[in-house]
Formats: sequence, C-alpha cells, structure tokens
Amino acid sequence: MPPEMREHAYSDVPLPIGYGQTISQPYVVALMTQLLRLEPDDRVLEIGTGSGYQTAILAELAREVYSVEAIRPLAEAAARRLRRLGYTNVHFRHGDGALGWPEHAPYDGIIVTAAPEEIPAALIAQLADDGRMVIPIGPEFTEQMLYLVEKRQGRIHTQPIAPVRFVPLVTPSWSEARGEVLDDEIDVCEEENGSP
Repeated sequence: MPPEMREHAYSDVPLPIGYGQTISQPYVVALMTQLLRLEPDDRVLEIGTGSGYQTAILAELAREVYSVEAIRPLAEAAARRLRRLGYTNVHFRHGDGALGWPEHAPYDGIIVTAAPEEIPAALIAQLADDGRMVIPIGPEFTEQMLYLVEKRQGRIHTQPIAPVRFVPLVTPSWSEARGEVLDDEIDVCEEENGSP
C-alpha cells in the first residue's frame, strides 16, 4: 500500500493504490479466493495484479499463478514486491486482461479483480474443464454482481454470489497492449523463452 495509506492496512474497506485503482477489501479477497477452491497443483490466471496482495495469496495456495495487469507501473511494482518477498511461482504480464494469457491456458482457476460489463470470451476459452472463474460483472458506478463461473464438460454455468463494487476492467491503448511479459530487465520474472 502507498505509505500514506498504511495506517488503514487492517481496515476491511477497499483502498486506493494509485492510477485510479484500488486494493479490494480483505473480506472480498477472502471470499473470491474461497470460491476458487484451489488445490496445491492448480494453475491460476489473475486478471488485475494491482498491488499484488491477491496475487500473493494465490501463490500460497496454487502451484503457478499467471497475473496480467493493464497498468504497467502497477505491474512492475507488484512484480518487484513479490520477488523481494520470495515468490517464485508467479509470472507477470503487462497487457489487456480481457485477452487473458492464452499461452499458458487452460487454467484451473481464473480470478478477475476488476469489472467488465460482460464475461470476456477469451477468459471462458482459457478456463479448464472443471475449472472455476470468479468475476464481478457490471458497469462502473452501479451495483455489480460477483459471479462464480464453472465449466463442466464444456458447458458454462454461472451463479450470482453477492453484490459488489469494483473498478472497471481497464484496457490499455492498442499501442500498449502487446502483452509484454515482464522480464529480468526489471528483475522480475523468468520466462522460458522470453516471448509474450
């Protein structure tokens, strides 16, 4: 959290982290994580790295975490922070979260920490059979709904969970949306072949 917000670190409220983004309240982070029902061998896709708080929790529960963030300074800061804390099972990418990270699909779990107006088709395609996605849906400044999305035998089942308020899913401009894997140049992530 930004230094000026640290006194509120244990408050159960969303807090700003810069660039118009927030860190979700701890209750919502816990709820979304619980809904994923992660197993130790699972591979998880996180859309919206933010500060890296949710990312770290996922990294404690799953084998591999692939995290996509549209705002490059947030992606870089979170990647440095989590590497400094010793997380080696997290891979970071700066790009359009609505496109997911298809090179490493399918994912046992997908968690989306910002609200699109509808479920992105790319994320459904990247969800493994018997996989679970937790995603808030709805326009900004209105009551949104948190959904549990499950894929069973290729069919999608959605279940509304709770009303929520999330920042909108940010899409980088076309010139920024190349899907760059953050690499050793910023002391972050080791990709096998360095390709996005």
